[in-house]
Amino acid sequence: MIGKLYLIPTTLGETEPLEVMPLSVKKVVEQIDYYIVENEKSARRFIKKISPKKSQPSLQLMLLDKYAEELETSRYLDVCKEGVNVGLLSEAGVPAIADPGASIVKLAHENNIRVIPLVGPSSIIMAMMSSGMNGQNFAFNGYLPIDKSDRKKTIKDLERISQDKNQSQIFIETPYRNDKMLADLKAALSPTTNLCIAADITLPSEYIKTMMIKDWKHQQPDLHKKPAIFIIHK
Repeated sequence: MIGKLYLIPTTLGETEPLEVMPLSVKKVVEQIDYYIVENEKSARRFIKKISPKKSQPSLQLMLLDKYAEELETSRYLDVCKEGVNVGLLSEAGVPAIADPGASIVKLAHENNIRVIPLVGPSSIIMAMMSSGMNGQNFAFNGYLPIDKSDRKKTIKDLERISQDKNQSQIFIETPYRNDKMLADLKAALSPTTNLCIAADITLPSEYIKTMMIKDWKHQQPDLHKKPAIFIIHK
């Protein structure tokens, strides 16, 4: 029997796991000893938090970070051939969405390994849900360019696409540059374009607000070093 690949979500911050995800995640974590993770320390911390009685020495963690070699990661699912289940653990939120885990999921499909996604918090989806924008047609664009002129052009392009296609445009920024992102959006977008900012989703400090740019010009929320999602729609 071939082992399965479980896509295991994690919390978006220091939240109790079972407050934001179902008991099924805890049950799967208790059954699995092989994990593919971005960071060993944070992965062990999450596993201990959701399953305190689980034996830490029994865990086999395979790193999938920016230093991981493709030749090495291509063998991470070899244990599945021996009937062993493997967990793909995101650093925050759900695996393979704005996350390097997609390459492992692709590898599983290529090797006829069953992929089982588990329910958990996704900041992108939760921001879209709570934005009031077009949940029938939206696009995630990742990070925008850092160069000022390239960024301005990209912002204007996304605004135009949102209007032409009636498609909400989602993007993110490195948390310490959030304030600069908001300033750039205020400067580049039309006064009547809608902007949603969703920060610290699921945390006690959660902030979610949608307004037109002309109204945002009088608002300056505290976004410094907070994970945030930006959505625009004209």
